Amino acid sequence: MSSSDLLLSRRDLAFLLHDWLDVTRLTERPRYAEHSRDTVDAVLDLSAQVAAEHFAPHNRAADATEPTFDGRRVHTIPQVKAALEVFAETGLLSATMDGSIGGMQLPHVVAAACFAWFQAANVGTAAYPFLTLGNANLLLAHGSAEQIATWVRPMIEGRFFGTMCLSEPQAGSSLADITTKAEPQDDGTYRLTGTKMWISGGEHELAQNIVHLVLARIPGAPAGVKGISLFIVPKVLLDDDGQLGPRNDVVLVGLNHKLGYRGTTNTLLNFGEGVHRPYGRAGAVGYLVGQPHQGLAQMFHMMNEARIGVGAGATALGYTGYLKSVAYARQRPQGRPAADKDPTAPQVPIIAHADVRRMLLAQKSYVEGALALILYCGRLLDEEKTAPEQADRERAHLLLDLLTPIAKSWPSQWCLAANDLAIQVHGGYGYTRDYDVEQHWRDNRLNPIHEGTHGIQALDLLGRKVTMRGGAGLELLLDTIRATATRAWKAEGFPAELAGPLGAAVDRIAVVTRRLWGSGDPEVALANAALYLEAVGHVVIAWMWLEQVLAAEGLGSPDGAEGEFLAGKRQAARYFFRYELPRTTAQFDLLESLDRTTLDVRDSWF
Repeated sequence: MSSSDLLLSRRDLAFLLHDWLDVTRLTERPRYAEHSRDTVDAVLDLSAQVAAEHFAPHNRAADATEPTFDGRRVHTIPQVKAALEVFAETGLLSATMDGSIGGMQLPHVVAAACFAWFQAANVGTAAYPFLTLGNANLLLAHGSAEQIATWVRPMIEGRFFGTMCLSEPQAGSSLADITTKAEPQDDGTYRLTGTKMWISGGEHELAQNIVHLVLARIPGAPAGVKGISLFIVPKVLLDDDGQLGPRNDVVLVGLNHKLGYRGTTNTLLNFGEGVHRPYGRAGAVGYLVGQPHQGLAQMFHMMNEARIGVGAGATALGYTGYLKSVAYARQRPQGRPAADKDPTAPQVPIIAHADVRRMLLAQKSYVEGALALILYCGRLLDEEKTAPEQADRERAHLLLDLLTPIAKSWPSQWCLAANDLAIQVHGGYGYTRDYDVEQHWRDNRLNPIHEGTHGIQALDLLGRKVTMRGGAGLELLLDTIRATATRAWKAEGFPAELAGPLGAAVDRIAVVTRRLWGSGDPEVALANAALYLEAVGHVVIAWMWLEQVLAAEGLGSPDGAEGEFLAGKRQAARYFFRYELPRTTAQFDLLESLDRTTLDVRDSWF
């Protein structure tokens, strides 16, 4: 077994990408014409190798020796920078970008699979390129040609890294309440003053420069989110030749000390404190992106990408924890079969015990279901960008928009639950730092919080996404799932067994959604939005499992490793439909009743 075998399953990725999503068909399109199955497999193998050899070895060290700030500089262990330099050499920072800017023009679904290796190996180190990619992609979509040449090219070369600066201490996720100001200057630049909190990768010496994307208000801007603009604010300014110049007025106040994800610096930054005074005056120099007051809409380009990326990171952490608990269960002897009471009989590996197999099967159903959803979203993005027909591009955009809050939150909840079960499989050892699974749980615990909590994703799903365009997005999702159920009915056998429960759950979503919004009271409709998100998410994952069952039909021989792999897929699907999907019945019952328990409780009762 190679070291990468405990990060992700290469066989599972091949099944999802080739046997199910058929990514090779994408190479028939002009954008991806330079690729083939061979190049897809080669870049996956490269990702697995680099992740195992350069990211995984320092995962524990970066956690144990988290970044420190001596008042002048941030210190990280040297392995982080070394790993990031190797990552930059792979070219994966520009994997999906245009060839004109030095990109590979790799399908998004393949790039997502590649990056999952790094998230599984070391999510703290992987966060730096993760943020940089989102920053660069936003500027490619909304920046000027000059901004792209000045800031994006150094980022995809690995010389500059990027961040997103949204939250403020007094505002948190309520971006309508941010107060950072941007004063226009005669030369077309702006001077920013304000404070940003929870900025991942906000200060370090891992790259020559840090490109901050900062939300701020121009004087006279409308109140609320309609008055927010977006600015490029580099840590170090550039001279006319593009060389590093004076330090910008961006100051690190301190590092936040986290439960997990410790390898990524998380910062409180002051803009315009007057410490550095570039060109003789206080205020951080910033460059407006696009038009004034369009900042939040522009930032959603990065936020939506990041939300699916957070779901991918949660999935990767759950997946590696699952694989490690399977390996532990196979080699840890303890106890004897229930039917064998002979104390002199040899002990059996704990995987022989039904309750341990239950925990492993639950993990498998969560992480493989979540990975399918993440890659499906990547495939939708490819359809949105490259489908030959405009109608297909619009359909993919609408479906991806609806699935984004689910792709962020469902893996963040249930792959964290998988990490919890991985600890349980390890028993007392799982609760120690001698095994990786406790760190995976701590790292993963951030994912239900950042890039929008479960509550925020739930309000987005029920409050915005299911009602947009008169409910067209929800109807598209339900029709798409129903189409899968119909295919399963026609396939007969095991797929047909799963079609009925899935079809009933889909019909229930439609009824419950109408009931919630038919109440005429938005507070009642949204009071239990988090429950709605969880229930709909479970139905979506059940759909992902039925898709995999259908893809497995007729593949391979029932004998040997391939047969075992496919049998494992079917058993995980059976588990999810029998143990997990039934949860939604009680959840939909509660939602349909328009329960007011959380609305009617008074703060004095706590």
